[in-house]
Amino acid sequence: MKQPLESLLHTTLKNLTGDLFPKAALPEGPLLERTRDLAHGDFATHVALMLAKRAGRQPRELAQAIIAALPKSELVSKIEIAGPGFINFFLAPCAYHAELKTLLAAGAAYGRNQSGAGGRAMVEFVSANPTGPLHVGHGRGAAVGDCLCRLLTATGWAVTREFYYNDAGQQIDNLALSVQARCKRIEPDQPGWPKDGYRGEYIQDVANAYLTRQTVHADGISVTAGADADDLDAIRRFAVAYLRHEQDLDLRAFGVEFDVYYLESSLYTEGRVQQTVRALIEHGHTYEKDGALWLKTTDFGDDKDRVMRKSDGSYTYFLPDVAYHVSKWQRGYIRMINEQGADHHSTILRVRAGLQALEMGIPKGWPEYVLHQMVTVMRGGEEVKLSKRAGSYVTLRDLIDEVGRDATRYFLVARKADSQLTFDIDLARSQTNENPVYYIQYAHARIASVFRQLAGKGYAWNAENGKANLAQLTQTHEQALLVNLSRFPEMVETAARNLEPHLMAQYLRELANDFHTYYDAHTFIVEDAALRDARLTLIAAARQVLQNGLALLGVSAPESM
Repeated sequence: MKQPLESLLHTTLKNLTGDLFPKAALPEGPLLERTRDLAHGDFATHVALMLAKRAGRQPRELAQAIIAALPKSELVSKIEIAGPGFINFFLAPCAYHAELKTLLAAGAAYGRNQSGAGGRAMVEFVSANPTGPLHVGHGRGAAVGDCLCRLLTATGWAVTREFYYNDAGQQIDNLALSVQARCKRIEPDQPGWPKDGYRGEYIQDVANAYLTRQTVHADGISVTAGADADDLDAIRRFAVAYLRHEQDLDLRAFGVEFDVYYLESSLYTEGRVQQTVRALIEHGHTYEKDGALWLKTTDFGDDKDRVMRKSDGSYTYFLPDVAYHVSKWQRGYIRMINEQGADHHSTILRVRAGLQALEMGIPKGWPEYVLHQMVTVMRGGEEVKLSKRAGSYVTLRDLIDEVGRDATRYFLVARKADSQLTFDIDLARSQTNENPVYYIQYAHARIASVFRQLAGKGYAWNAENGKANLAQLTQTHEQALLVNLSRFPEMVETAARNLEPHLMAQYLRELANDFHTYYDAHTFIVEDAALRDARLTLIAAARQVLQNGLALLGVSAPESM
């Protein structure tokens, strides 16, 4: 809907250069916005206010000149000047009718575009330590990250999904010691239990599998337990593989898959960390102090310099992160998006500083970050804090088992990622209009039900007759639905560009509301064939957009409920 008008406006402004303002003064990018109130038109632009000073005219005078220069278009029924110089466009009904026909012709492809032009993008998300089951925070990261991938793909990007496994460091040592203690029948709080050991019952499951010589598969690798409770290295290898496999099962149940699993340990075995240190030293961005090696991150906007290599020779956590992102850059990704928990906020500047210090031509804003806040799980008005299996937190599998995959995915993506989220289990399980995912899915199921009833009443939908009679759709509810359907491609583009999948969740709820209101106010299966087919055509379009939007969230579109 927006593109023809945008093109018309840009062309008109170019034609006016020289007469009213210099070519260099022309604004770039989108000029039109949808109005909040249709009484002010369908679209509006403040371009006259932007250019008035450069043109040496009053904004309303310039707005009148722009309107006079605009070619006539059958898509536009009226143009008005409002306020200090806004230009409001009122679309003709045929503009919405044409968009509805485009929607139906495109089907599952409606809303998709090629703005990414096939550029390579990677989204790294979840990236949980293989030390336990995925918790609800990982679930939010999985939902947001997966939807980002779907939105970027829908806008023409060639997307790679990557999971970074932190399979090295102290946490993995603590895991191995915890499993070893369980193998030796040492319980938490008993003498011999490791100081920072993991206490969940899943540790006993790992120990039992190890002692019974089980074989586990993770990322194409098989590891068979040795059953020797004194072989800590064997326990470590098995425990990591076991928990990676468990996390894979959780993600599969959540409908999330990855193209690449990248191991932190490979950064050391392949020498990438050491290569990064040498390169930083060679470029003169490091110095030694108190036996430690420091990076001059203050050269790149940090409030103080950071230690890269401690006095004991071990590396701080952000150095392998820099080495890891060098790997991403060398793999040729134009866009690199990290979806992580809000606790990673402090690492953003340091990682970017390290990448700039390497002087490899990496853009300053690379990589991009989407950080999600914590999730509070509620049941019966009280916070749920513990899982029977994990012992110390609510797991992703707990939520899936409680409310199902669809509700879990929708609820975890329904709010902006950087806002706190309360997950109400009772609401997610309810089959009421208060439950947004139920409300949206019910709209789709209701439309499917109308078409099933059609055959039972001896009618058949004639889509061509419906498209030929769209002028019959004159009711307020019909106009509202037409307008909202036409917004879908813009919502896909905006959600992808801003990396905000919650916008799609909110849009679908608004669209469902428009349909339910229409359903309650009007009868679709009427005797008048022209009106009947026109209304069926409209709700068929609504069904298609609901399907397309739910697919971008990884949520199903049921035919009945």
